[in-house]
Amino acid sequence: HTPLEKLDRKHFAKGSHGPQQNGNALTPQPSADAKEIALIEAKVKRLCDLLQEIIVRTKENVEKKQALTYEEMEAERDEEDVQAESESDDDEQQIYNPLKLPMGWDGKPIPYWLYKLHGLGQEFKCEICGNHSYWGRRAYERHFKEWRHQHGMRCLGIPNTKNFNEITSIEEAKQLWERIQERQGLNKWRPDLEEEYEDQEGNIYNKKTYSDLQRQGLI
Repeated sequence: HTPLEKLDRKHFAKGSHGPQQNGNALTPQPSADAKEIALIEAKVKRLCDLLQEIIVRTKENVEKKQALTYEEMEAERDEEDVQAESESDDDEQQIYNPLKLPMGWDGKPIPYWLYKLHGLGQEFKCEICGNHSYWGRRAYERHFKEWRHQHGMRCLGIPNTKNFNEITSIEEAKQLWERIQERQGLNKWRPDLEEEYEDQEGNIYNKKTYSDLQRQGLI
């Protein structure tokens, strides 16, 4: 007739829920590890439900490959390689370029805004380069220092200096070279015409005239 609360706890079996309080047995609280494991199991089950079709197809593919012989596996691998090459060829043939834009570094047409920005639709021809065409202002300005234009200037016997930038006509280049030579000739010291000599009578002659009169014995 001794109440359970007054009994020594050593008389109770291990794992027992212990004494009752208010007529209800005390229920153990779940641990944090148990909650985490239950959450992981729920996530895994949900993923399996979402990937059910892919999992089934993967199993079927593995079982199919396990049943193939070595020759069949090699033939299937060769067929995949041929299919991949044909797909890459189709991609190259299907490049859509109605505006005939230049190709970029990735093998595809450059954007149209970049084409307009650099003026690549504008053609410049250079007669000195053998009527070669240059597309875009940047390429045109750069070509004056390149080998093709330099070779053309050497063939004309004209030095390729800054004075001849923007000159693409052979006739214009020759005329400009003649004007430069004349200008250099006017500024050059010419002793036969500008050096002065005086005879005994005080007459002034240039060097050329004085030498001619002296050879003739007139002075």
